[in-house]
Amino acid sequence: MKYVGAHISASGGVENAPLNAHEIGAGAFAFFTKNQRQWVAPPLTRKSIEAFRANCEKLGYKPMQILPHDSYLINLGNPDPEGLGRSRYSFNDEMKRCEMLGLDRLNFHPGSHLGKISEEQCLDLIAESVNIALSRTSGVIAVIENTAGQGTNLGYRFGHLRYIIDRVNDKSRVGVCIDTCHAFTSGYDLSNEEGFKKVFAEFESVVGFEYLKGMHLNGSKKAFGTRVDRHDNLHGGELGDEVFGLIMNDNRFDDMPLILETPEETLWPEEIKYLYSLQK
Repeated sequence: MKYVGAHISASGGVENAPLNAHEIGAGAFAFFTKNQRQWVAPPLTRKSIEAFRANCEKLGYKPMQILPHDSYLINLGNPDPEGLGRSRYSFNDEMKRCEMLGLDRLNFHPGSHLGKISEEQCLDLIAESVNIALSRTSGVIAVIENTAGQGTNLGYRFGHLRYIIDRVNDKSRVGVCIDTCHAFTSGYDLSNEEGFKKVFAEFESVVGFEYLKGMHLNGSKKAFGTRVDRHDNLHGGELGDEVFGLIMNDNRFDDMPLILETPEETLWPEEIKYLYSLQK
């Protein structure tokens, strides 16, 4: 079964996230468990935790339909010891928040070498960071998102994702999220059926579908292979819509959150309906 939603607001408390998702007809949702522009946030209150769990249960949102996202400030491959320590502390806190909310996955961007260390050294730091977080929490999968490869960001090749997975001690608690915009601009042409089949055959060979825990369904403002991260709404931009029909009719993408991060939020109800309408 397909679960389509969007990255919605949790303004006023995490307990509002499932309510906001339901309001736009979402069968899945993503959200930030704290203010993503700040390193430190007040701890979740028991009242908020209980309300979040109750609202999810009332509205039928199970953990496999929810893909929280960590702060964009976090860089788990930061070559600077102080920056790395701050990132690890914040990531551990976000993993713990997911655990308290009864969620089973946390989506994160792998990290950036900032031009100061090699890609391999950075990937090693990312894997080490994940292992630390997993050792201090339970039940939550660290979900690595592929990137567009902008600047010094890693994760733009399937091989980067595999490299990290290979170095995570508990393979049952690591996964990946594939963003359609990021894949396209990083050099994976999934804009048509032939390219789609080729890209996901490579994904299966290099990473494996057993690690796929969610997807971000985004159009791209930038052209193929530009390695620039600029999302567009559906029906616009360079990627086109064929890929979304292919995803919606492929059972390899069942039973996971399929999340819109398209820029025009007012279109989300319409885009969710459109994606569901593609199912044959």
